Amino acid sequence: MINKQTRIFLAGHGGMVGSAIQRRLAKEGFDNLITRPHAALDLTDQASVRRFFMENPVDHVVLAAARVGGIHANNAFPADFIYQNLMIQTNIIQAAYENGVQHLLFLGSSCIYPKLASQPMQEEALLGGWLEPTNEPYAIAKIAGIKMCESYNRQYATHYRSLMPTNLYGPNDNYDLESSHVLPALIRKCHLAKLAVQRDWDAIARDERCHGTIPDDLREALGIPDKPGAGRVSGTPAPKLVLWGTGQPYREFLHVDDLAAACLFVMEQSDEALIKVCQPSQAEGNAEGRPNLRPETCLLNVGTGKDQTIRELAEMVRDIVGFSGQILWDASRPDGTPKKQLDVSRLSRLGWRPAISLREGIAATYRAYLESVAG
Repeated sequence: MINKQTRIFLAGHGGMVGSAIQRRLAKEGFDNLITRPHAALDLTDQASVRRFFMENPVDHVVLAAARVGGIHANNAFPADFIYQNLMIQTNIIQAAYENGVQHLLFLGSSCIYPKLASQPMQEEALLGGWLEPTNEPYAIAKIAGIKMCESYNRQYATHYRSLMPTNLYGPNDNYDLESSHVLPALIRKCHLAKLAVQRDWDAIARDERCHGTIPDDLREALGIPDKPGAGRVSGTPAPKLVLWGTGQPYREFLHVDDLAAACLFVMEQSDEALIKVCQPSQAEGNAEGRPNLRPETCLLNVGTGKDQTIRELAEMVRDIVGFSGQILWDASRPDGTPKKQLDVSRLSRLGWRPAISLREGIAATYRAYLESVAG
């Protein structure tokens, strides 16, 4: 177990993942948490990160900071995704080592695995094939982070661990339709479609002020007037929701509060326990019969082990939100990887299971979304 007075630096505490980890640590009684907003510490600035670590003694790092986004954002800003993520993790991992930090938890993504990896995807699939082109720069950056942790463990006897979560959702998600992931985008689009059916243009304007511009094609499909206060022209077809792709790819989703619970669970595991699931051959002992207590490779998938098609997901979100209109699929748009289900047997053997069902989690997330717009 980790001492509750342990000085933990949580990088990325303002994001969806970081804020969930912060809530979990606070709930468990950790009261020595160190955080810095971007305005106070630019994690892509090597000198600033080094100075921060020299001035602030740290025992444990949780690296949840990252530039993230959906297919559209990854396609539009590949250079930003690879540069910013490489810089953030490189600066933090190196500065942590230089200042004697022995324990670090690195958070990656399931997109690190090959596009056509065998399903469900095991940790051993890493570097076994071509990546999905739409998010390759982001994936390469995250793979580099995993290999940095492995390399520092190997060379410097550190205890750096890597968690690869599946698709995440929950409180503080990004609903900007230019950069959001599939589930928050579905929640917002279904909500806007419901408001369009109700012709509640004022509510749509409030939503746009809160969560970003509504793209022109979506406005047109939903019949949203260009001018505030204007009504839909008589005879205009009923709002219809057009979604990208065919809806056939399978995706797995994990509530971010479950991920936060998994992070603390893994942080508290002993080296011996991790060796048994990550490197069973090392657990049997080396040439002298003594176990290697510093696992160089500590990579664990985090997910539910269950998936569903995007079409099934869209129907679930539509039902929860209460949109009764038509959903159409634009097959000219990219689908992305056909299937991304994680093999979570390593973490399961350690004794961890998620607690929040997908329907329950989406319903809670939509309630939080409504509160964000109302506030």
